[in-house]
Amino acid sequence: MRYLRPVLVILALLLVTGAVARTVFSVQIGEMAFRSAVKKNAGKSALADVPDGLMVVLVGTGSPLPDPNRAGPMTVVAAGNRVFIVDAGAGSGRKFGEFSLPWGRVEAAFLTHFHSDHIDGLGEVMLQHWAAGGADTPLALYGPEGVERVAAGFNEAYAQDAVYRIAHHGAEVVPPSGAGAEAFPFTTDGGAVRVYERDGLIITAVPVDHSPVHPAVAYRFDYKGRSVTISGDTKKDQALIDLARSTDVLVHEALNDEMVGEVASRLDTLGAKRLEKIMNDIPDYHTSPVQAAEVASEAGAGLLVFSHIVPAQPSRLLYPAFMKGTKKAFDGPILMGEDGMAFVLPAGSDKIERRRLD
Repeated sequence: MRYLRPVLVILALLLVTGAVARTVFSVQIGEMAFRSAVKKNAGKSALADVPDGLMVVLVGTGSPLPDPNRAGPMTVVAAGNRVFIVDAGAGSGRKFGEFSLPWGRVEAAFLTHFHSDHIDGLGEVMLQHWAAGGADTPLALYGPEGVERVAAGFNEAYAQDAVYRIAHHGAEVVPPSGAGAEAFPFTTDGGAVRVYERDGLIITAVPVDHSPVHPAVAYRFDYKGRSVTISGDTKKDQALIDLARSTDVLVHEALNDEMVGEVASRLDTLGAKRLEKIMNDIPDYHTSPVQAAEVASEAGAGLLVFSHIVPAQPSRLLYPAFMKGTKKAFDGPILMGEDGMAFVLPAGSDKIERRRLD
């Protein structure tokens, strides 16, 4: 036994030495990996190699229902070197940064309506537009009448935060004049209206039927012969079909009635009557995937992309069931939207290039 003791001591020393070495090397490897990631990603822009034209990015494709794979609704449209945000759901502001989209190029944000899931990320967007983007004027916030109240509420909620950041970083870094948002309301009571026109970009809004939510609008972006139409939340609506005529990309909300019905049925079995009532209520002011495909077909859209997806689709294995029947309604390409999915539409072309941002 006494002969084994030195061997055991040596083995113990080797194990301890090996553990220490692993710890030291793990720290070094971690530090190297972090420096490499910083070098690769800090200052990176997803628009760096994008040709002149439109780029459409699905930053958030989720809904109010929990979905671990999707942030709240946000679609970003880049026209040349200018960036525009449509809606700002929960978590979408951070996804914007995660996808290396440049805050310094954000010219304006547009709201389709004032449901909580379309505005609850707006505070983060306002903050990043100012602090990360270096803005010296407030975020221009366009929307139907009522957007003034939304802007005022977020401005008040973030007023104390602005004081802290100016005190910490200094007015040269975060100019006091750039904090918050400034509302630019419009009305669509008379139908389609141009809400923005500058440097070759035209943004048109139309009223859509999301009753009892009113007002609610859809937007179309036209730039150098390319276009994208974004539905917002709506039933199948003729005004939206007219707006989307020959659009290159139609980003349309989609709610699968059968799947929502399955959820409602399960809640009924569990005795969760209040939640069952909510699930049974929501299909009547949204569009099914097949109805959205009909919109794309009747409008002559080039590509249909689903967003604001209800219910959550935690696996791509569910996609065929979610999109059941859509191919019969629209013979063009149809995609299930995912966060980070992007489309490049070069000016003077009919090409649609698909990308994935990460």
